[in-house]
Amino acid sequence: MKAVILLSGGLDSSTVLYQAASQGYECYAISFDYQQRHRRELEAAKAIARCAGVQEHQVVSFDLRQWGGSALTDEAIDIPEYRSLDQMSQNIPITYVPARNTIFLSFGLSYAEATGAQRVYVGVNALDYSGYPDCRPDYIQAMQTVFNLGTKQGREGKEIAIATPLINLKKTAIIELGNRLGVPWEETWSCYTGGDEACGVCDSCQLRLAAFAELGLKDPVPYALRHEAIGA
Repeated sequence: MKAVILLSGGLDSSTVLYQAASQGYECYAISFDYQQRHRRELEAAKAIARCAGVQEHQVVSFDLRQWGGSALTDEAIDIPEYRSLDQMSQNIPITYVPARNTIFLSFGLSYAEATGAQRVYVGVNALDYSGYPDCRPDYIQAMQTVFNLGTKQGREGKEIAIATPLINLKKTAIIELGNRLGVPWEETWSCYTGGDEACGVCDSCQLRLAAFAELGLKDPVPYALRHEAIGA
């Protein structure tokens, strides 16, 4: 059995890769260099792919800076810092990249059909406070229809399934799962900034740090500033 894994190098996608491997899938990882501010995550993706022993790791390059629309692709837009969980949950944040997961899943689908894979794994999570529209169950269901209708394999009744094993898990549960699977957290990267150290104050860093702290664990990733005590 083969599976394509959308691998950003972050906590969630790394856990998904290790889970797919533990379930006996021959894993083909695909990562995306879209000229994001946090391209540091690509180094993490390559390291995680090596640690997991994937069959193949593709890095697809394109430039979303051309039209911006997100703090992750436009350096003129500030990345939000020091936000509470309540603030994170109120609106879709400026770190949302327009239609990013639709782009990623389209590449993943093409890669899966070309390699004869039965599944495309993606580490989306609907319980994170980011509230991104392309991380929600109804979106994944709609994309599954696209997978079925938009491919030769799907039309022939050989479904390429979208696997979202983390979609209903809290961040603490994801870390616990990753611990059981042996995910090397020190190799992962979740920060929205592109420094040598994680900033510790963007939404992604705060959610990650808070989850490790809730479990009584120390995140092994180096931080310029730790800000774990976020709350509503």
